[in-house]
Amino acid sequence: MTLSSDSPPDHDTRPRAGTSAYRRTVVALVAAAVATFAQLWSLQPILPAISQGFDASASQAALSISLATGGLAGFTLVWSGVADRLGRARVIAVSLLAATALGCLTPFAGELWLLLGLRALQGAALGGVPAAAVAYLAEEVHPSDAPRATGLYIAGNPLGGMGGRLLAGFATDLGGWQWGIAANTLLGLAALAVFALVLPCGPHRRGATAGPGPATAHGAPATGNGTFTGPAAPGMGARLRAALATRGLPALYAQALLLMGAFMTVYNLLGFRLTAPPFGLSQAAASLLFLSYTAGMLGSAVAGNAVARWGGYAVLTTSTVLMAAGLGGLFGTALPGLLAALLVMTFAFFSAHATASAWVGARAVAGRAQAMAVYTLAYYLGSSLFGWLGGLVYDTVGWDGAVVFALGLCAGAALAGLRLRRLPRVEAGPRRSGPPEGPATGRGTGE
Repeated sequence: MTLSSDSPPDHDTRPRAGTSAYRRTVVALVAAAVATFAQLWSLQPILPAISQGFDASASQAALSISLATGGLAGFTLVWSGVADRLGRARVIAVSLLAATALGCLTPFAGELWLLLGLRALQGAALGGVPAAAVAYLAEEVHPSDAPRATGLYIAGNPLGGMGGRLLAGFATDLGGWQWGIAANTLLGLAALAVFALVLPCGPHRRGATAGPGPATAHGAPATGNGTFTGPAAPGMGARLRAALATRGLPALYAQALLLMGAFMTVYNLLGFRLTAPPFGLSQAAASLLFLSYTAGMLGSAVAGNAVARWGGYAVLTTSTVLMAAGLGGLFGTALPGLLAALLVMTFAFFSAHATASAWVGARAVAGRAQAMAVYTLAYYLGSSLFGWLGGLVYDTVGWDGAVVFALGLCAGAALAGLRLRRLPRVEAGPRRSGPPEGPATGRGTGE
């Protein structure tokens, strides 16, 4: 068979889709995602039980989520630097091992302050996985198949988050909040074992490159493992400044901050709403409403095609308006109506999140990894700060006030999004001139 001049020989030896090494890599990274987000979000549906167990308010109990996500956000950049030195697979393993060890201690916390401290440390430990996983796939999987592998990894994020919430809810009904945490720690331990046993030990994990990498915007080539070389290679400070100063990126970070804040306000307080009158559901029954995360998976998948057809600004704006409409339906007192509104809100949020994060990947030329890290930081800062503030609003004026607070955050995101109107459309796929870190990386923070 003769190759045409348009199709040069492919000397890249990294795993392709359909090979055993590719399947093992994907399974291992999905297991890491499940372990991470099951443990990170396991306390969310059982906040009423924690509140009752420690005689704490809703906002105090919600700190167990806010401090964990805040710890993850604060250490993402730290872990990304460590991964550059020690290797991404090693960092993922160390991250999961440390988080699972802290999870083993958490059920024995006899005071709220101790529980909150352990959760903050656990969140910081878990930050190693999102800091390294997508970059690992971009480096270790053939560029043609890396977006597909990344999409499968990202599907593990909401899968782990939803599964962890359901497991915690049912285990808490059986034996208290301690059982809910312990059940997810065991899940995390099993997933860590899968990651360690299944991940192939290929040459790329030992730092080999697959040949010359893409040229950067500064003219310096990048190696196959994402390391910049040459005299024009930008330093960390320059890449971080580019991530903060590139036109449009601050407005996209604002989407992560504000929309995640609105989303987390609802889900942090959902258990309190459903276990109180007029619903009066059990802890296990209330946790079933977290199945609405399946709508989020659909929203993430639909967003990519929608952006390719109508552009990023149109999809982001429509998603924000749809999310506000879903929030408006949460004022009702009929369970079917509440569930329908929750599905709409969740679908819209993940659609907006997938669009905004993909846009970050497409806009960031210099410092793309740093731009994604800043986006992740904003995302989890929104979860930590506004999730806690939403709890304070709930303690003061109740559920309806918290929903109004979330609507205000959506309005803020829409106003910040006006700065995106004149930006170029988001690309439908990863750029051919660089590693597959565009739209494929965009959903790496969705859980």
